[in-house]
Amino acid sequence: MVDALKLKIKTLPFGTHTVECHVDESFFNIDEQGEVRRASIDVTLQVTRKSENTYRLEIDCIGTLTTSCDRCLDDLDLPVDVTYCLNVEQMGTELDDSNDELLIVPADWRELDAAPLVRDTVLLALPMTHSHENEEDCNPAMLDALDSHRAEAVPDDDDDNASETTGTDPRWEALRRLKEQQ
Repeated sequence: MVDALKLKIKTLPFGTHTVECHVDESFFNIDEQGEVRRASIDVTLQVTRKSENTYRLEIDCIGTLTTSCDRCLDDLDLPVDVTYCLNVEQMGTELDDSNDELLIVPADWRELDAAPLVRDTVLLALPMTHSHENEEDCNPAMLDALDSHRAEAVPDDDDDNASETTGTDPRWEALRRLKEQQ
């Protein structure tokens, strides 16, 4: 992990403090299912200690993250430019992260690891589907392979109007017949 993102909150002086670091793909791929192929992101974390037990975090992340295109599986570079602000209160005995704008940490914590907050900030700013903006930018060989495996439209022989075709996938047709038998 990035040690600069481990904040010594109990000994942090009052006022605003800035932490800057650079993260790469190893920062995001902490488990075997990591989908980040490459990353180059500059992180600026401003921590403001407002009182004995309250802090304000402002996370700014700018850079590029490379993952796979959901359509063709080739590399897809996604720009990252995101800011996230969060208030932190140190109270009680349990961690409570149920509010997007307030993080409650146990009163006895001496250190706050902001790495998971930075990681989530970046990953949640990415689009839900990762695909090239234009299909022409996708790998043509992969698109051809996908087209060859698409289900073909099959005419519905049971339809009263034989001249119309429904384009129903045969698997759905079998389910429709089961439903009609009931």
